[in-house]
Amino acid sequence: MEKLKTYYTYILSNKNRTVLYVGYTENIKTRLIQHKNGKGSVFTKKYNVFDLIHLETFEMKKEAKQREKQLKNWHKEWKWNLVKENNPELKTVKIYNRS
Repeated sequence: MEKLKTYYTYILSNKNRTVLYVGYTENIKTRLIQHKNGKGSVFTKKYNVFDLIHLETFEMKKEAKQREKQLKNWHKEWKWNLVKENNPELKTVKIYNRS
């Protein structure tokens, strides 16, 4: 049986939790490594934004891209409220291998 592909919309923050970055990807582990190594985007490199604090999964790429666009249009306060719903302590989310 063919394995279903998963797409991700995510929110990153800096160490002091003062900056937010919204993105989407097909490979969350690789994308996080890119951000951490300063290769993810100019914005994340400039503001040292590489801590994953929110993650949503989708079965369709289109849905993940639409959610990214939606979140990028939200006010900063709305994004913080979304993150705090599932991550009230704003801890860095750990990614584990899924089989």
